Parts: sequence; structure tokens; C-alpha cells
Amino acid sequence: MSLRLPHLADYDQWYHLRLGSQDFLRPFEPRWTEADLGRRIFVSRVKRARQEAEEGTDYSFFVFLPDGRHETLVGGVTLSNVRRRAAQFVNLGYWMGKQYAGRGLMTQAVSLCLPFVFETLDLHRIHAAFLPGNASSRRVLEKNGFVEEGFAEKYLQINGRWEDHVMFGLTRERYEQARYLDRRA
Repeated sequence: MSLRLPHLADYDQWYHLRLGSQDFLRPFEPRWTEADLGRRIFVSRVKRARQEAEEGTDYSFFVFLPDGRHETLVGGVTLSNVRRRAAQFVNLGYWMGKQYAGRGLMTQAVSLCLPFVFETLDLHRIHAAFLPGNASSRRVLEKNGFVEEGFAEKYLQINGRWEDHVMFGLTRERYEQARYLDRRA
């Protein structure tokens, strides 16, 4: 598995994965239509992702599985709203194509981004939020050492409605402790 910024050449895979997963993703994401899958919009997203990464504010990664000489796009991980100074945190979001869900791939993808957060970006915390009924997201986060930190009423607009979310977080201290224990095992 690998994570990387999107390339213009990823459009066809992204388009087909998102379109084929639209009904699956609808209950968990902001409202979008097939028009949002247009090539022009994708080009704009790729340019914005590159600019935000260069500025150090946001990182939108695609998640790929090796497939012989090619890579297969299976989902995405976003690290957004990087905060410095006294805060030193980032928000985590992710999505998975319908046909790849339930196989532990997002757990692995989140685990791959944690060294980037704590070692490369040198941040202190990473936050994530999910809908209360989303047991899959809870498992992804718990398996990566995140703990429940609270509840946010009407936190994000999902599919056109303001929805409550469960808040999870992972600190550098918990991350380093888990890595230490993994090395000893």
C-alpha cells in the first residue's frame, strides 16, 4: 500500500471509484453529484492539493494498492487544517471505495500517515470525527491508538444535513508509547 498526492493521470481511476461508490459514500460525506466528478473540477482539486501541501496547511493523499506494474486507487486520506504555534495539531479525514471497504485497508492507510504527522510534520495531536453509528470508522481509529475525546453536536454537514459526530484524538505521547511497545513485542 502507498499514499501520495493525487496526479492528473489519476483522474480515470478516481472518477470510476467515486462514481461507483456514490451510494456507499453518500451517508458519510458532504453532498456531491456526478457533476462534481468532472475532469475540470478534478484538475482544480489536484492543483489545490499541491498548493496546500507546499504551504504546509493540508495534505490530500490517495491510497493505492500495488497491482502488478500499476497501482489501484482504493480511497483517500486527508490531513487538513494543520495548526502550529501552541496548538500543533491536524484533522484527519478519509474515504474508501465501496469494493475495498471492510478489508482493513483504511486501518493500514491511517497507520501509514501517522509517522508523517508525528515525525515529518512534527505535530503533537491528530483529531478525527465520525458519525455516531459508523462502527467501521471507530474501529479504524481505535486500532491506530486514537481514543474517544467527546461528542460534537451538529459538527459537520453530511449529505446536506448538520450531523452530530464522535470526536477521537491521538497524541504524540500515545503514538510513541504504542511504537515503543510494538518494537518490544
